[in-house]
Amino acid sequence: MQDFLAEASDWIASVTTPILDLVGADPNARWIEDVVVGTLAVLFALLFHQIVLIVVRRIGKRTPYLTAADLVRRLKRPSRWLLVAFALAWVRPALSLNARAAAIWDQIAGLVVPALVGWLAVALIRVANGFVQRRADISVEDNLHARRRRTRADILFRIASVVVILITFCAMLMSIPSVRSIGVTLAASAGLAALAVGAAAQPALKNLIAGIQMALTEPIRIDDVVIIEGEWGKIEEIRMTYVVVKIWDERRLVVPVSKFLEDSFQNWTRQTSELLGSVFWYLDANADIDRFRAKHKEVVEANPRWDGRFNNIQVTDTKPNGSVEVRGLMTAKDAPTAFDLRCDVREAMLKFVREEMPEAVLRYRSEAEISPPLRFADPAPPPSAPQ
Repeated sequence: MQDFLAEASDWIASVTTPILDLVGADPNARWIEDVVVGTLAVLFALLFHQIVLIVVRRIGKRTPYLTAADLVRRLKRPSRWLLVAFALAWVRPALSLNARAAAIWDQIAGLVVPALVGWLAVALIRVANGFVQRRADISVEDNLHARRRRTRADILFRIASVVVILITFCAMLMSIPSVRSIGVTLAASAGLAALAVGAAAQPALKNLIAGIQMALTEPIRIDDVVIIEGEWGKIEEIRMTYVVVKIWDERRLVVPVSKFLEDSFQNWTRQTSELLGSVFWYLDANADIDRFRAKHKEVVEANPRWDGRFNNIQVTDTKPNGSVEVRGLMTAKDAPTAFDLRCDVREAMLKFVREEMPEAVLRYRSEAEISPPLRFADPAPPPSAPQ
């Protein structure tokens, strides 16, 4: 390597000497040669970077789940500057730097190179996450496996990004000699500092650990239908410390991750998205339930939202006011379809009762006992006049 650098330095000097003579510069000025060497190294790194980008674009065109635009967009800037830093580090022995300049160079390199490596690592993590997200298509009807992969990948990749950032920050600090010299003191006081930081950041650490646990146990997944805090919605986003639930009316409910592990909630798509929906009617006791049941079956089976698994009518309760509670059951492929199916069936059966079964309309009865009219005694005749 030293021989190669020496030969490269001699070649650069042979190339730059005529140029310096042409512009009238002093050939003995070593800083000019250093500038030329650094410039050539940067140009070579940029040229190599462009070649790599061309190769990446071709690979992206051949991979259906890996788009070249996403790769170039995320990796272009960190890879460019990292290659420039590597090129400058490679030609560093060929430069004529004094002791102070070399120390400054090493200090800057110790801070910049770890930062660029961490930047590139985070970008690669995001590319891998996007690759997994595109392969896990949740638009299909049976998307349980895809939602599981998306959720686990999203949480694990976020954890990996945080770990990479922490390692990068520590590497940058360790490049500073004054920080390395007090490492023993920091290690000795790490116990008390950990207790103080842990007490102050207990909620954040609690949710962070809960996020890791959620990635392993999977109580919820992306696009799961849940009922939490009395709200019905879908899991839209799972972060390290909180979960975003998209409510049916386009509102967003932000819930701490720990709440999904400590409190109970309803998950309508835990194993499968198929649901059994119910509709209740309150009819008069004189209603013909068999006729009502037949019409209900006809309405459900004619609805395209019914998945063909089950439907039924049952009288589930009677009321003291002469009414009966009738429950209709029907199945659908998922929660939104089940909701629409229930609304359709409810509306159709109300129309049927109104137009064809008026006797089933609930009536409130009362009984009153009417007493016979009072009879008053006839008035006594007036006394006759005396003779």
